[in-house]
Amino acid sequence: MMEMEEEKAFIVAVDLPAKDRWPVEESLAELARLVVSAGATVVGKAVQKQIKPHPATFLGQGKVQEIAHLCRELKAELLIIGQELSPAQKKNLEEAMQVRVIDRVQLILDIFAQRARTSEGKIQVELAQLNYLLPRLTGLGTELSRLGGGIGTRGPGETKLEVDRRRIYRRIAILKRELKEVQRHRTLLRQARQKIPIPLVALVGYTNAGKSTLLNTLTAAGVLVEDKLFATLDPTTRQVILPNNETILLTDTVGFIHRLPLHLVAAFRATLEEVVEADLILHLVDAAAAANNQAQIAVVEDILSSLGVQDKPTILVYNKIDELNQEKSLPGIEDNLFTYKDVPTAAISALTGQGIKTLLELIAQVLAAKRVCITLFIPYHKSSILSLLHQKGQVLKEEYRADGTMVKVDLEEVWAKRVEAWLK
Repeated sequence: MMEMEEEKAFIVAVDLPAKDRWPVEESLAELARLVVSAGATVVGKAVQKQIKPHPATFLGQGKVQEIAHLCRELKAELLIIGQELSPAQKKNLEEAMQVRVIDRVQLILDIFAQRARTSEGKIQVELAQLNYLLPRLTGLGTELSRLGGGIGTRGPGETKLEVDRRRIYRRIAILKRELKEVQRHRTLLRQARQKIPIPLVALVGYTNAGKSTLLNTLTAAGVLVEDKLFATLDPTTRQVILPNNETILLTDTVGFIHRLPLHLVAAFRATLEEVVEADLILHLVDAAAAANNQAQIAVVEDILSSLGVQDKPTILVYNKIDELNQEKSLPGIEDNLFTYKDVPTAAISALTGQGIKTLLELIAQVLAAKRVCITLFIPYHKSSILSLLHQKGQVLKEEYRADGTMVKVDLEEVWAKRVEAWLK
């Protein structure tokens, strides 16, 4: 079977005034990595510095003419803009360039459509795509009749879009109900898990930081690992035994990215609830991307803050230290690379296993540091629990009653949850 030839894409980053001041060179490099992840080839690049986008074409008129000439010269089939375009800007650019135009949001949605494997992932992606496409239906004309063979045309498919807006609204309502059912199922699983409480540790991080590689190293989970952005999309949870023989559940989550489309954040909220419920967050950072990893950390922290988990216990894990060369290795690491806001940190290589033992010991320490003071009533027929409390915690007060013992104890939160579950 013959392989389809990769589409040739010309990419454009626009340097606009912004609070986060993400370097335009890094934006262009990341856009190129997204294009490769989507299965296309970058044949040309351009940058334009602007105070504000042109209302009709986003790019300035001179730049439009210049890029149109380059696209013809390089035989580019696709123009990709590194920001979100309005429907009118997209239409005007296509008329001026005579090539198909997509924006950064549509590119990311396309990658997600390729990566989704589970029914949940497919629901989430289709919901995000429909919410993105709904306001862009007016004036699309013949575009809706295209077959889904290229970047930006995968996913829900034009057959769902070409009928009318009412059908799309109905489809969105169905997907939301299905997603709510997924959420209900996740809640039931979580409640069942809490009856035999095991600490849940969530892996988060900028896309391509190495979360799936770490999960595979620790658990042999067999998760797909590629040097591409969003190589894996669907969450995976596995057991890990810590050096102190405690068992934890480690769950991988979708990677984050600068200006993650709001449609995706909303659609993947059910999946990201695993982060909300986690006892500990492992925030993976690409140590090899030293020039931009502080900005990537800020992106992840902003998304975690939007989920309301900014105060959850966190370990910052700098991954890929095997890729650090001698020029930027140990002195930089010791002085400042692994120091950030007084958060516990670890330096590892998920690929080679370097630093993994130290990381597991740190996880055990952080979980053990979470202590609570609780009061429990223990019936005499469950007196073995009282002995366990003396072993695992500090018993502050005991009061013997006719049918059992009222006890006040200070112990690790993990054991507190276990004991409370056993007493139910």
